[in-house]
Amino acid sequence: MRIVIAEDAALLRDGLRRLLTDTGHDVAAAVDTGGALLDAVDRYRPDLAIIDIRMPPTFTDEGMQAALTIRAAQPKVGILLLSQYVVERYTSGLLTDSRGGLGYLLKDRVADIGDFLDAVERVGAGGTVLDPEVVRQLLGRSRRADRLAALTEREHDVLARMAEGRSNESIAAALHLSESSVEKYVASIFTKLNLVTDRDTNRRVLAVVTYLRS
Repeated sequence: MRIVIAEDAALLRDGLRRLLTDTGHDVAAAVDTGGALLDAVDRYRPDLAIIDIRMPPTFTDEGMQAALTIRAAQPKVGILLLSQYVVERYTSGLLTDSRGGLGYLLKDRVADIGDFLDAVERVGAGGTVLDPEVVRQLLGRSRRADRLAALTEREHDVLARMAEGRSNESIAAALHLSESSVEKYVASIFTKLNLVTDRDTNRRVLAVVTYLRS
């Protein structure tokens, strides 16, 4: 997989580059500003961009703004956002794009190399990955949303893990359920959220989008 990294902290940037290179990925560029990121993406056409949300010069949302620009110009480029802590407004806009290929992880999660590399693979392949802490905070807020009021407690649990990007098999293991039970909960979620079968859409992604928007 061809990857571009945008991270202003030199040690983390170098660490990510070494880790990804050592695991067989092609790191085309590792930069420290949003402008350099846009130039690198335009030049190398990567499969995935790993982006720190806060970068110079203001350390507010330069990375997020660059990600939005990339998403508009090159929607096939996967976007994996990194943040020091959860800021809920960053889950709107970019992360509610139903096309997938998006992720949001806390930087602490990078220390778990297995989980981080799994997130890289999934987002690069067009999946959606959210840090469990992001999901936990969103779940607390979403339980009050009218759109999701029809879901049972267990359906909320299943949907929360869907938002993390987990498969039915992984959800079953996490919740100590059979895979067939998870399939029934997922089908019920689709029904309650009025997500109909359509070959041009992915109901699983749309369910997560509904969850995030609510």
